[in-house]
Amino acid sequence: MSVRLQARLRPSDLLGLGFHGLRAHPLRAVLSALGIAIGIAAMIAVIGISTSSEALVKQRLASLGTNLLTVTAGSDMFGGDAKLPADAIIRVRNVPGVETATWISTLKDVHVYRSASIDKGETGGLTVAAAGDDLLEATGSDLQAGAWMNEVTEKLPAVVLGYKAAERLGISTVGSQVWLGGRYFTVVGILERAPLAPELDTAALIGAGIAEELFGFDGSPTTIYERSADDAVDEARDLLPRTVNPEAPNEVKVSRPSDALAAKNTIDQAFTGLLVGVGSIALLVGGIGVANTMVITVLERRREIGLRRAIGATRGHIRSQFLVEAVLLASLGGLGGSLIGWLITWIVATGNGWLVSIPPLVLVAGVVVTMFVGAIAGSIPAIRAARTSPTAALSA
Repeated sequence: MSVRLQARLRPSDLLGLGFHGLRAHPLRAVLSALGIAIGIAAMIAVIGISTSSEALVKQRLASLGTNLLTVTAGSDMFGGDAKLPADAIIRVRNVPGVETATWISTLKDVHVYRSASIDKGETGGLTVAAAGDDLLEATGSDLQAGAWMNEVTEKLPAVVLGYKAAERLGISTVGSQVWLGGRYFTVVGILERAPLAPELDTAALIGAGIAEELFGFDGSPTTIYERSADDAVDEARDLLPRTVNPEAPNEVKVSRPSDALAAKNTIDQAFTGLLVGVGSIALLVGGIGVANTMVITVLERRREIGLRRAIGATRGHIRSQFLVEAVLLASLGGLGGSLIGWLITWIVATGNGWLVSIPPLVLVAGVVVTMFVGAIAGSIPAIRAARTSPTAALSA
């Protein structure tokens, strides 16, 4: 009885055949893998930049705290602009759980310029505001240079500039002078960015004493900043409208700046979802490119297929060979795309001073997804190659 021997193809043989197919046409392999790489790089970069930005927001919120509330005036019953009472800050400081509270009051028709020769209309979007003490502590702001006003300088023509205000006025050193409200003020301090109170960035802050003397400041604040113990924030939020203006609490607006930062982060995540969708389309296009390459490869290698079938290779061997080749081609793109995506994220995060934060699972998933796409894209060409008869292949 004769025994029919069947050739066996080990996994190492399959890998060798797959790599041989790629090495035979390196330029084609690189260009085909590039399509996959672009899709994966786009998705990983978008996710990585988003998670790095999210890590920064969480870091900022942890350092700035989420217990800051701001109080502003709303509208009166006739739709006009309401005002906060001048003695509101005293009552706010007596609310249970309040740790610190302070205020600013924007001065209308008072502007700040680099010098007296600047045109009056070129305000640069900057405002002038009288400010109370404890502003740095209440808003979590820091000084970039100089010092905050004290009991003496708040009665003198001294000013503390916000981050953007100093930048737009071209002021970088303490001791410089700016033209404010028709006379020169001396810069005694420059603030860092104030993430929870961005209105301070474009403000020139002066003391209440000099504001009253020169500009008729009546003591009514436009914004009150209040910090409570963490477990008392909700209670303070409920009490503040009635405390600030007992006669018209409906004309008082209370907000939580950290909520705005969290909302911004949510919007960024939604935008990230959109970009991931675009990256998925790029990945699909890359998969089609792999399928196209494999179809052409099968046509060009019909003689090789016929010869292998004639010396004993089964349809399964041929099918496995081309399927492995497609998966290797896609994997090459996946690895390259993951590396490029990580590199883009690192450049963007480092350039903005963020923490580089890419979930390892995303990198692993990127490669696995590309292997899956390669298997799908290469299955039809592999089946087509396996169905090619030896005689037809050798006569082609």
